[in-house]
Amino acid sequence: MQTKNQTAGGEPAGFWAGWRKRLRALKNVPPVLKILWEAGGGSVAANAVLRIVAALIPLATLGVGKQIIDLVVQTARGGGPIPDDLWAWVGLELGLATLGAVLARAIDYVDSLLADKFSRHLSVRTMRHASRLDLASYEDPVFYDKLERARVQATDRLGMIQAMGRLLQLVVTTVSLSAGILVFSPWLLVVLVVCVFPAFLGESHFAFLGYSLSFQQTPVRRQLDYLRVLGASRESAKELKLFGLSDELTDRFRRLSDQIFDQNVALAKRRLWASSLLSLLSIVGYYGCYVWVIAQAAAGEITVGSLTFLAGAIAGASANIQSIFSTFSSIADQALFLTDLLEFFATKPTIRSKPDALPAPRPIREGFVFDDVSFSYPGNDRMVLDGLSFRLEPGQRVALIGENGQGKTTIVKLLTRLYDPTAGRILLDGVDLRNYSTEDLCKQIGVIFQDFMRYEMTALENIAVGRIDGAGDRAEIERAALKSRASEVIARLPKGYDQLLGRRFEGGLDLSGGEWQKIALARAYLRDAQVLVLDEPTAALDARSEYDVFQRFTELTEGKMALLISHRFSTVRMADEIFVLEDGRIVERGDHDRLTAVGGRYADMFELQAASYR
Repeated sequence: MQTKNQTAGGEPAGFWAGWRKRLRALKNVPPVLKILWEAGGGSVAANAVLRIVAALIPLATLGVGKQIIDLVVQTARGGGPIPDDLWAWVGLELGLATLGAVLARAIDYVDSLLADKFSRHLSVRTMRHASRLDLASYEDPVFYDKLERARVQATDRLGMIQAMGRLLQLVVTTVSLSAGILVFSPWLLVVLVVCVFPAFLGESHFAFLGYSLSFQQTPVRRQLDYLRVLGASRESAKELKLFGLSDELTDRFRRLSDQIFDQNVALAKRRLWASSLLSLLSIVGYYGCYVWVIAQAAAGEITVGSLTFLAGAIAGASANIQSIFSTFSSIADQALFLTDLLEFFATKPTIRSKPDALPAPRPIREGFVFDDVSFSYPGNDRMVLDGLSFRLEPGQRVALIGENGQGKTTIVKLLTRLYDPTAGRILLDGVDLRNYSTEDLCKQIGVIFQDFMRYEMTALENIAVGRIDGAGDRAEIERAALKSRASEVIARLPKGYDQLLGRRFEGGLDLSGGEWQKIALARAYLRDAQVLVLDEPTAALDARSEYDVFQRFTELTEGKMALLISHRFSTVRMADEIFVLEDGRIVERGDHDRLTAVGGRYADMFELQAASYR
C-alpha cells in the first residue's frame, strides 16, 4: 500500500520535492553573480580566463605523454638512436607542468582577492540595507530569524563563489577529456556518466536534508547565542552570581546544544552509509572501462601510448564527472541558503520618502498637530493611542506623563516617523508628515531615548554621532558637552575627548549610568535641531545632576519645541503644558499649577511622589 510520503514509484515524495526546490533555488545564482561582478568585475574576468586555460592543461599533458611513450616504444623496438623530437616533447611536457603550477597559484590568489572583495561588498550592502528598513521589522522575531540567516549568508557563501569557478574549470576539463575518449569509444563515456549519476543524486539529497535541518535549527541557534552571551557578559555577571543562575543557564545551553548535536549526528550517519554504497557503483564503472582499455591494448588494437592516454583520460573524466555533479549539487544547495539573503535585499521599507518629498520647513512656523491619531503595533490589536489630538507649537515645551505602556514613547516614534499612524494624521505646518523627506525631517529633531546607545568609541565620537555630518567640528562638540554637563565627566578621563569608552576594546574605560546619560544628552544638544525630544532625560542622574541640568533647561530649549517624557515631577513641572496619558488618550492637560489645583489624576500622582520625599 502506498503511503502518503511516497510517490507511485516507491521513492520518498520528499526526495523529488527537495530536488524541485533545489532546482528552483538556482534562480538565486544570477543575482549573486551580479553582486559578485559589482564587487570585483576585473577579478571575476581574470579568474574565468585563468581557469579555462588551466582546464585545458590535463588533456594537453595526456596528449604529449602519449607521443613520448609511443616514441620511446618505437625507438626501443627499432633499436635506433633516440629521435630529436622526443626531447622536444619532454620539454613541452615540462612547460605544461610549470604552467599548471603557476596557474594554480594565480587562481588561488585571484580567489582570495575575489573572496575579500565579495565579503566586504556584501557586508556593506547588508548593513546599508538593514539601516533603511522599518523599525517594525526589528520587533518581529520572524524577521530576526531571516536577518540572522542573511548575515551568516553574507559571509558564508564564499564557498559557493569559489565552487562556481571550479565548476567552470571542471566542465572545460571534462569536455576536453571526453572529446579524447569519444575518439576511441563513445560507450566508455556513457558508462562513466551512468555509474556516477546515482552517487550524485544521493549526495545532493543529503545535502538538501542538511539545509532543511539547518533552517529548522535557526531559532534554537539564536537561543544558544543568547544564552552564550548571557552566561558570560559583563552586564549579566552580577545577577548570575547573586541569583545563582550560572548552572541553570549552562544546563539549558547544554540541553539545546545536545538537541542540535543529536540531530546532526543522526543525519551524518545516514549520509555515511548511503554515500558509501553509492560510491561503489562509481568505482565499478571506472574499473570496467579501465579493464576494457587494457584488453584493447593487449589485443594490439591500440598503442601503449593510447593506453596511457585513455587510462589517464578515463580516470580524469570519471573524477571530474563526479566533481561536476557534486559541485553543481553544492551550488544548488548553497543557492537555497541564499534565499533569505535575497529576500532580505528584496524587503522594502514602508516608511520612506516619496519621490517628490518636501524638505522639512526651516523655520517651523505652525508646529506639529496630532489629528485624531490612533496607533497599534504590527501584530497586536491593542490600540496604544486612541483618537489622540494635540498641538506642539514653536517655542512650546510639552511634557508627557502617565504610567508605563500608555503611549508616551510611541508618540515620539510617530513624531519622528519611525512609524506611521494606524488612523488619523500628523501635520507639520499644515502638511501631512508623510509628504516630507524622512531624512530631512530627522535632521530637524534631536532625540535622546531612555534606552540610549553606549557606543564603544571615543568620548568625542560618542557625542559626534548626534550630528555625524559635523563630526569634525570639535568646538561644537565641546559646546554640546558643556550644555549637558558631559564636559565635567570628560575632564576626568585620562585622555579626555580621545578616551575610548566601554570595556569591549583594550584601553577602554566604562562610565556610570549617569555619566553615560550626560554623554547621550550632549548628542541631542549637538544636533541643534528645531525640535528637542527627551525621553526620561535624567533617569540615571542623581538629584544634584538633575537639578543642574534643569536649571539650564529653559536656556537650552529657548526658540525650540521641546517634548519631555519623565516620571519625575521636578522635571515636568518646568513644561509650559503637561499632558496626562491614560489608555492612549489625553485625560488631563495644563501647566503644573493648574493641574495640581484641579485635584485630578496629575495631582494624585504628584502627591504620591512628593510624599516619598517627606
